[in-house]
Amino acid sequence: MSEPYKNPVKKLIPSKLETGYQKLMYKLLGRFIPKWMTPNQVTAVGVFFGALAIVFALLAQISPLFYIGTIAGLWAHMTADVLDGYVARSRGMSSRAGAYFDLISDVLISTFLILAFGLSPYAHLEPAAFAAPLYGVMNVTMMNYIIYFNEFQFPRLGPVEAHIAYSIFCILALVFGSAPVFTVAGIGVLAGDIFIVLGMLPMYYEMIRMAIALFKRLKGLEK
Repeated sequence: MSEPYKNPVKKLIPSKLETGYQKLMYKLLGRFIPKWMTPNQVTAVGVFFGALAIVFALLAQISPLFYIGTIAGLWAHMTADVLDGYVARSRGMSSRAGAYFDLISDVLISTFLILAFGLSPYAHLEPAAFAAPLYGVMNVTMMNYIIYFNEFQFPRLGPVEAHIAYSIFCILALVFGSAPVFTVAGIGVLAGDIFIVLGMLPMYYEMIRMAIALFKRLKGLEK
């Protein structure tokens, strides 16, 4: 059994959308989670649906209609990702191993999903390659907040916002297909390319902001 936290981790969620979605899922689905299920098992259910979303995203090379499956898988993953924390806290089963499993699974799913978008006919690989590391670096920063300050620092643009963005990409692919919106230097720019680039800007800002804030606090510990 994984070692429980001696002190509960202080969870800081600046996103009202994230907080609202969590409360809604706790109210609608929390009581239906079987008593025998552990937080890690709920996380594993989310990983299954996240992996399914990636598979559908890869199949979208055949038809953009597969993105409907991607959207469904993403929101099943997101819901399980919310409920694993609910189970952990409500049943006194919070653990460091569980927190790591939760964060690393989110990193892998987001990274491979974005790469699957870049490998599709609906976006180029270059912008997706720059977007793929974002979630990983963000979660490394969040994990260090847990390790050094016992705080679970969510970014202002959290998992719910990320899943909305992924879903919008899928919808754009369904609507616009692989037809270029305009051409630059002989390269057709797709609707997916535009959305990925625009979505990266606030995410990069948030990633850098959180990393600098963590660095300053760690420097303060050395004084």
